[in-house]
Amino acid sequence: MDVENVLNMNAGEGETSYANNSIHQRQAITKVRAIMEDAVKNAVSMTTFPTCIQVADLGCSSGPNTFLVISEIVDTVHGIYQQTNNKSPELQVFLNDLPGNDFNTVFKSLPAFYKKLKEEKGDFGPCFVSGLAGSFYGRLFPSQSLHFVHSSNSLHWLSQVPNGLSNNKANVFIAKSSPPSVFKAYKEQFRRDFSKFLRSRAVEIMPGGHMLLTFLGRSALDPTTNDCCKMAELLSKSLLDLVAQGIVKEGDVDSFNLPLYRPFKGEVREIIDNEGSFNIEKLETFEVDWDNSDTSEDDQYCVSGQNVAKWIRAGTEPMLATHFGAGTAMDSLFARFAQHVAEHLCIEKTADFYIVLSMTKK
Repeated sequence: MDVENVLNMNAGEGETSYANNSIHQRQAITKVRAIMEDAVKNAVSMTTFPTCIQVADLGCSSGPNTFLVISEIVDTVHGIYQQTNNKSPELQVFLNDLPGNDFNTVFKSLPAFYKKLKEEKGDFGPCFVSGLAGSFYGRLFPSQSLHFVHSSNSLHWLSQVPNGLSNNKANVFIAKSSPPSVFKAYKEQFRRDFSKFLRSRAVEIMPGGHMLLTFLGRSALDPTTNDCCKMAELLSKSLLDLVAQGIVKEGDVDSFNLPLYRPFKGEVREIIDNEGSFNIEKLETFEVDWDNSDTSEDDQYCVSGQNVAKWIRAGTEPMLATHFGAGTAMDSLFARFAQHVAEHLCIEKTADFYIVLSMTKK
C-alpha cells in the first residue's frame, strides 16, 4: 500500500465527507483547548513577542475542524497582544497534509474565514493562510522558522504499513489472535516514524518554540485492549461478512493491514526522551466516547452504530476502496460495520483513548 497516496479523508461536503462527519475529532480538539491556549502563550512570550508569528497545523485535513484550530490560535494571540499592549502581529499559518487531502475545499472556505476574522478582530493581523502538501515524517519548513506547531488526530497514522505482517490473516490490525511479531512490527514502525517526526520538527522550530500534539493511544501496556483494537476488530469482522457474501476476496482481507498505531504513553515519553530535542511540559490523556448522541432508548444503539460508521468511513474509505473496491463494496462494508458497532455498544460502552503532548523546543 502506498500510504502517502491513499491515506486521505473523504473529500468535498457530501453525505460521507469528512467535513460533515468529523464531530468525533472536533471533540478531541475541544478537549485540549485550555492546553493549546497555554502552549500558544508560552510560544509567543518565550520568543519575545515577534512581529510575525509562524504557525503550522500538521494533518489539517479539511472541513470546519481546520478553521476551528486556526480560530483558537488567532483568538489566543490576539488576546495576548492586547493584554500586553504590543502591536498586533502578522500571522502566517501553514496548513499541511498529504497530497491527496482536499485542499480545494479548504481554500474555498478561506474568504469566509477572513471575513469573520475582520468582523471579530478588526485590524488584527493580517493573517496569511497557505497550504503545504507533504508528509510530516520528513522536513517541511526552513530551519528555525516556526513559533508553534499543532497536530490533532494525525500522528497515530503511520508512514507505511509495517513489514512482516503476512501472518496476520483475517485481521486488519493488531488483534487478540495476532502473533507477537505483529505487535512488535507495529511498535517498531511507530518508533521510527515518531522519531523522524521529532527530528524534523526539531530543525524547523526555533528555540523556545512550542508544539502541541493530540493523537490516539491506548490506556494500558496490553496492545489488545478495547480502546486500542476493538474498532479494527469490528472492521475485520465486517470484511469477513463480505467474504462470506462473495463481495470481497478472502485473500484481499488477509493482505490488508491498517497503517495505524495507538501507543501507550510510556512509549511516547521514551521516544521523546531518546530523541532529546524537546522538553515535555504536559503529557496527559483523555477519552472521547465512540458516540454520545442523545437518542431515545429504543433506537439508541442502532443510531450510535450508524454515527460511528459515518465518521470511520469518512476517515478510511479512500484507503479501503483502493484495496477492496468502491461503490457497493463500501456501502455493504459500512452497513455491516454499523450493525456490529451497535451490537458491541449494547454490551459495552467504549471510548477512544487520546494522548496530548505539550512540548518546548530546547
